[in-house]
Amino acid sequence: MQAVATFGLFLAALWANDWLFRRLEFAPGINWVYLPAGVRLLCTLLFAEAGAVGLLLVSWFVSFAYFFPNDPVRAFVGGILATLAPWLVYRGARRVYGFQGALRNLTPGRLLVLALVYSVASPLLHHAWFALRGQEDLLRGFLVMFVGDLAGTLIVLYAIKGLMALLPEPDRPLHRPVD
Repeated sequence: MQAVATFGLFLAALWANDWLFRRLEFAPGINWVYLPAGVRLLCTLLFAEAGAVGLLLVSWFVSFAYFFPNDPVRAFVGGILATLAPWLVYRGARRVYGFQGALRNLTPGRLLVLALVYSVASPLLHHAWFALRGQEDLLRGFLVMFVGDLAGTLIVLYAIKGLMALLPEPDRPLHRPVD
C-alpha cells in the first residue's frame, strides 16, 4: 500500500511540477525547482523500503514512458539512481539521528540537513553516471539539479512538516474533557 501511495504521490508531484515550473526545465528530469525530489525523500523517510520500492517502480515508469523513451539504458539506470539517493539518506538518518520513520522526531534543522545531503547525493550519483557515458556540461547540470532538488525538497518537506504541526499529537485528545 505504501509503495502504491509513493507511486501516486510522485506522479502528482511530477504533474504539479510540470504545470507550475515547466519553463524552469534545464533538461529532461532536471529543473530549477523539482517537487518530485521532495516526494522521493519524503516517501523514503516515511515508508522506508516500501517507499523505495514505490520510487523505483514510478521512476522506471516515468523514465521509460516520459523522459527517455528512446534510451532504455538511461531510463533503467536513472530509475535506480533516483531511488538510491533518497534511500541512502534515509539509512544515514537512521544511523545518525536514530530516525524511526516519522517526521515528528525530525527537527526543522535536521530536515534541512537531510534535504541538503539528498540534494547533493542525487545529482552526484546521476552526474557520475553521465560522466561515465561521456556527457558534457556536467558542472552546470549538476548545479541546476542540486538547486532544483533542494528547492523542491524544501518545499515538500516543510509543507508536510507544517501540516503535521497543525494535527493533534496522537497521544493527546482532540478536545479537553469537560468536567
